[in-house]
Amino acid sequence: MFKNSSAFYMPTRVFEEKDAVKNHVRELSALGSRALIVTGRHSAMANGSCKDVTDALDSAGISHVLFNEVEENPSTYTIMKARDLGVSEKVDFVIGIGGGSPMDAAKAIALMIRKADKDISYLYKPDGDSLTLPVAAVPTTCGTGSEVTGVSVLTDPDRQIKKSIPHKIFPDLALVDGRYLKYASGKILANTAFDALTHLVESYLNSKANDYSRMCVDAGLKAWAKSLDILKGEREPGDGDYYNMMLASSLAGMAIAHTGTTLPHGLSYSMTYFLHVPHGKATAYFTAGYLSEAPEKDRDYLLQTAGFSSVQDFQKVYRKACGPLDAEEDKVREVLKKAVLETGTNPAKLALAPFPVDMAMLERIAYFELDSEE
Repeated sequence: MFKNSSAFYMPTRVFEEKDAVKNHVRELSALGSRALIVTGRHSAMANGSCKDVTDALDSAGISHVLFNEVEENPSTYTIMKARDLGVSEKVDFVIGIGGGSPMDAAKAIALMIRKADKDISYLYKPDGDSLTLPVAAVPTTCGTGSEVTGVSVLTDPDRQIKKSIPHKIFPDLALVDGRYLKYASGKILANTAFDALTHLVESYLNSKANDYSRMCVDAGLKAWAKSLDILKGEREPGDGDYYNMMLASSLAGMAIAHTGTTLPHGLSYSMTYFLHVPHGKATAYFTAGYLSEAPEKDRDYLLQTAGFSSVQDFQKVYRKACGPLDAEEDKVREVLKKAVLETGTNPAKLALAPFPVDMAMLERIAYFELDSEE
């Protein structure tokens, strides 16, 4: 299925360049007079991104307060803790620095500060308005594209689920600088790069795909392919590679901002929650199976543009770059069974696949990687 009508909406102002934060302090400081900076505990300090932001704010006379407690797959409780800090400190805009978790958290925190009279249930309130404080995003990994999407994925410990909140919250400003990738480990680079690739694949193989979303996919795949030999372990990355990897991630984010993600993402959430598999590694685990069910012409285009010769070539590179699952096979099969059941009973996610999906197909996709290893 492919739409004959097209629309494109991208409200985030994006700057990608060396020293992006320093070069665009005017745009950053225009968002407010007191910032809540949202990060994880370590990486934003280690790679210099947090210092870049605080130096920029200080140079503009903008006060700020730091919340550096965002965990991987941030919980709704973390959002509320940061919300309370933001309210007490009277902040009027939020800056998320890091990978997908801090940026997703920053969006939700900006929502709940604006809704200071609401309780935690508002995060998943389907008919609530999505007005927030202004948000800036500074990505330091090359996978989620959260800096250009309206999505915020949170973990709800009470319901034991990882799920997007219904509120669409686009950052007002994205400052993208590949220099921060120099400090990422090889595993983080691989996991997040494959996350970007899954976004590109799932946006293209999508019932909501249109000419504009596929424009982003095509450019993203071509940027992504330039660093494939790094993921193969054939050479070390350089500055140009870091730029291309960030560019591919942001383009992939723009693509899924228009289409949403499909079956690999839906299946991945149980794997992330119950097996603690990093998000990008988990989504890519299901990508070979998803591609195997796609029309041959689409499958060949996606694989070849990304630099792969076949589904098997994709699997080979994925396994080498991201490594095996750290779990017993029986446990993996248990979680895959749960993933199939949850995704198979999610009509909205199933509807995004561009071909009819029944439970038999969903099981083939879910077990494709595991069965291929046997």
